[in-house]
Amino acid sequence: MEWTTACLDWERRIVAGESLIPCAPLFPAEAEAALAIMRELRLVDVPNSPRRREICRQFVFDITAAIFGAYDAATGRRLIREFFWLVAKKNDKSGTAAAIMVTALLRNWRESGEYFILSPTKEISENSFRPAADMIRADAVLNDLLHVNDAQKLITHRNTGATLKVVAADSETVGGKKTIGLLVEELWLFGKRAGAKNMLREAMGGLAARPEGFVLYISTQSDEPPAGVFDEKLSYFRAVRDGEIADPRSMPIIYEFPKPYIEQKLYLLPENWHIPNPNLGASVDEQFLRDQYDKEKRAGDAAVNGFLAKHLNVEINQALRADGWAGAKVWERGIETGLGLEEVLERSEVCTVGFDGGGLDDLFGEYVIGRERGSKNWLAWGHALISPEGLERRKANEVHYQQFIADGDLTVVNLPDDVAHAVALVERIRDAGLLAQVGVDAAGIGTLVDELEKIGVSQDSEQLGAIKQGIGLMGAIKTVERKLVNGTFRHNGSRMMKWCAGNAITVATPTAMRIDRSIAGFGKIDPLMALFNAAALMSMNPTASGRSFWEVA
Repeated sequence: MEWTTACLDWERRIVAGESLIPCAPLFPAEAEAALAIMRELRLVDVPNSPRRREICRQFVFDITAAIFGAYDAATGRRLIREFFWLVAKKNDKSGTAAAIMVTALLRNWRESGEYFILSPTKEISENSFRPAADMIRADAVLNDLLHVNDAQKLITHRNTGATLKVVAADSETVGGKKTIGLLVEELWLFGKRAGAKNMLREAMGGLAARPEGFVLYISTQSDEPPAGVFDEKLSYFRAVRDGEIADPRSMPIIYEFPKPYIEQKLYLLPENWHIPNPNLGASVDEQFLRDQYDKEKRAGDAAVNGFLAKHLNVEINQALRADGWAGAKVWERGIETGLGLEEVLERSEVCTVGFDGGGLDDLFGEYVIGRERGSKNWLAWGHALISPEGLERRKANEVHYQQFIADGDLTVVNLPDDVAHAVALVERIRDAGLLAQVGVDAAGIGTLVDELEKIGVSQDSEQLGAIKQGIGLMGAIKTVERKLVNGTFRHNGSRMMKWCAGNAITVATPTAMRIDRSIAGFGKIDPLMALFNAAALMSMNPTASGRSFWEVA
């Protein structure tokens, strides 16, 4: 059997209000058996407690059919095992997911089977248990068949002994579970927790011995730039949806605006709000959204961004901020996947290097810009260092830092080994015959200047430049912006540099705009400032001090 979980025409479908399920149920009989249960479950929080068949829209049943219709009863194996459902707030996400888990418990054949709802906090776990318990108590047959234990947040099938338990990740261990079905609620909150990836791996461990098992991730967008396991899952399932990754075992169901709607800010028009809200006009009231949006606009950018993330599923980044660096809005235009330091050196005729940061609270940013032979494009590579003390002092950034470390873009070094690392980078470029100049903050690290001088890189040799910060950098900043727009600034699209670009805030002065690191908050920009230092030198059209070993003798 062959099928695909890619949904290449999702943009057309979502605008038209059509199903985002990319394929029909693989096993229609299994899908219909589950739907027969799902349709009869009651919505207790709706007047007169209607059954789902009476009130739910088709997308609810499409998702249900996709999950249960992926199970092959003849072999006892589920062919699609992971589902990722991203939808805006108040679209009956939790209620539908609870109904799916109750249906799974009823369809289960394994004696003493275990199903879990994993919530990021105790509070959310309490909210997630209630709809499941209510729909059972509202039906006499279900109430006889399933026992609800409110104190333990546990539902037990009286015949099979199978259980559905709600577990709060902040209060109970998730290891050692013999999981058949796992619902992970509000994945965006897990994305803010260091170690969440390992925790989810532990929670899913039981699936290895249960081929009928499945995982359903549900979430709204994050109220800040996606991070951690949420960022990883969102990126992965988007790639599956778009056909960039072929994974028929994973199904994305992502309600978000197509890219043109984001670029043109069409998400601000109420007539487009149905796109991330498939239940608009039912559980989602359009007038409420209009009123809430008007209220948040009066409260400022932060409040508006929260509304956009939660009610419209718009991914938060500084491109949404009026005071964000303009380059962040076009940063992704410069991506050349796989562009590493080796390739920058191989393709370049000359390189400049920028450094910035290095305090105990800072990242130590390293940035190389090479001018490509022939095209004259700027080829860029960024990296950063951090001390163990820096990791400890910046707990708010821990999830981001661990991600950057895993990507290979951030390296943990003991002080003063960061300076030695930076000097080694300069030596490498100099020995390749490509070094023009090294740029540092004029008020930067004296130790770095001293160590560079030991290898002959100094102001006297004209290979070390003291870069004036603030307004003095605006020329370089504007140059980078323009080169991103016209496609002549190429970088590898690292998450670290994207994060730094998004953290940059511009401040108006009487004569210009400048980037102010003091108001970036916990979000660091040191590698970005290193980029601008390197760009300031490359803007002067330098030549290399030596002959490149890439040139033919």
